[in-house]
Amino acid sequence: MKKNLLMVLMAIVSLSAFAISQPGSRNQTFPLKGTFVSPTDQHIQYMGRISFTNPERPAFNYPGVQIIAAFEGTSLKMLAKPLSGYFVAQIDGAEPFKVSFRGERDSVVTLATALPYGSHTVRLMYIIEGYEYYPEFWGFLLDKGCSLVDAPALPSRKIEFVGNSITCGYGNEGVKKEEHFEYETENHYYSYASITARALEAQHWVVARSGIGAYRNYGDVKTGSPRSCMPVQYEYTGYAWDLKLRQEDSFLKEKWDFSRYQPDVVCVNLGTNDLSTNNYDTKLLKQGYQKLYKLIRQHNPKAKIVLLTGSMLYNQELQIAKQLLDEIKAEAQKLGEKEVYRFDMAPIASNEFYGNDYHPNIYQDEKMAGELTAFLRGLMNWF
Repeated sequence: MKKNLLMVLMAIVSLSAFAISQPGSRNQTFPLKGTFVSPTDQHIQYMGRISFTNPERPAFNYPGVQIIAAFEGTSLKMLAKPLSGYFVAQIDGAEPFKVSFRGERDSVVTLATALPYGSHTVRLMYIIEGYEYYPEFWGFLLDKGCSLVDAPALPSRKIEFVGNSITCGYGNEGVKKEEHFEYETENHYYSYASITARALEAQHWVVARSGIGAYRNYGDVKTGSPRSCMPVQYEYTGYAWDLKLRQEDSFLKEKWDFSRYQPDVVCVNLGTNDLSTNNYDTKLLKQGYQKLYKLIRQHNPKAKIVLLTGSMLYNQELQIAKQLLDEIKAEAQKLGEKEVYRFDMAPIASNEFYGNDYHPNIYQDEKMAGELTAFLRGLMNWF
């Protein structure tokens, strides 16, 4: 597909009237024409922790959630809740591009127009952390008389990534380490996790939040973050920093159904926030990591589990992290655990590999992905 056949429009489309009203939500009218495709259409493929409590409004807030479909016609529009944040879209394998739902009235964005008439594939990925935006997918709009068709089968290989800002892709599009985080510079599509999954031709589902720890979130007290660290959040569909939620955000209290996704391998990259300020307790960190490990094993009994470091720990803290993870692995193996592994990605080595707030930029993400891809390829025999 020639790239010049795609025209990306970041604006609301105003055409002749086409009303969409969903039960259980505010009546919403979109001035559009064409064929509306509900999120419940069986041709749509979803990846990631998504709540279907309201099937017409799939809700999520972890990065890396993906929506894949194949459609007939010459154009495609996407509907989402205004202020949902950023997605990356790809049409027929052409260059991926960023899609913005940042305005208070941005509910429809044109993803493609002037395509040759026929069948086309769209791949969407939510690329930021949505805990402030509460994103929802509201469906597609196709050319009049067109419909979705069977999409390509999802990869049979399955990875789960459990992590913090490094896994999210925090600031990886930033150009200066001294500049602070903005959603515009976070792009999970170019994170080490996403790049690794594409290289291995695998699905990847993400449970990650900036600032989260195995026992203590960034800057929290020495005794830890017992209500919001990863061992607590891992069992929920979405991430909720504060569980005192509005009624419309209740999906964040929804316990995740682990039968919906059983990964072949789980990669855990935590500890950076626990050790990031000089106020940590290594004994509590080890206990927190062990608790999380047991939860992951309980819910994923057949998966290989890889305990990672990288790439924002250095010196003493890096050695502490490595030692603790080595101990957790050894102790698990003594108890009969066979499928637990360790891998260390290299720390950031020089200024050209920093994004915002001293986080990895896309070049560092590519390096990390190269290291992890080689390790997983051998571990999983994915050649």
